Amino acid sequence: MEADQIAELRTMYVFGPAEGETWGLTFDALERKLRDRNPDEFVRVEEPGEGPLDRSTTMYFGITLADEDLEGMAKRDSEGVAITDCTAPLAAEFALWLRESIVPQGAAVTFNTEWGLEEDLPDSVVPDSTQEGLIALFVTHLEETGGLD
Repeated sequence: MEADQIAELRTMYVFGPAEGETWGLTFDALERKLRDRNPDEFVRVEEPGEGPLDRSTTMYFGITLADEDLEGMAKRDSEGVAITDCTAPLAAEFALWLRESIVPQGAAVTFNTEWGLEEDLPDSVVPDSTQEGLIALFVTHLEETGGLD
């Protein structure tokens, strides 16, 4: 499979602070930044449920990237933000927005994907880069998951 084809594959991208660090993520701040982009974005916060996997409050949200409506989620416990059903170019655009709007200046950003998590790949640092550089990073990560054959 060629790199441009891999870049268009869809999976969930998960972004968070480096291990042992925090962004001080709050749902209010995230909602405010999302609504600055688009006042009509949907935002919903769900309190923890009774099940063993429902231990923390989760914020679900919509975000429009490259004229495409995507869905994401954020957690304060196990701090991070994820974007679902996403291509590498859209994930790169989202990562750049996160760094500019959510992540404190100088704080590290890590990422993984649903496929990477399934293969027990460690989180990787998102470098300061262009969108094209991030796309290449994400494509390499998808190749490393080993599930493209």
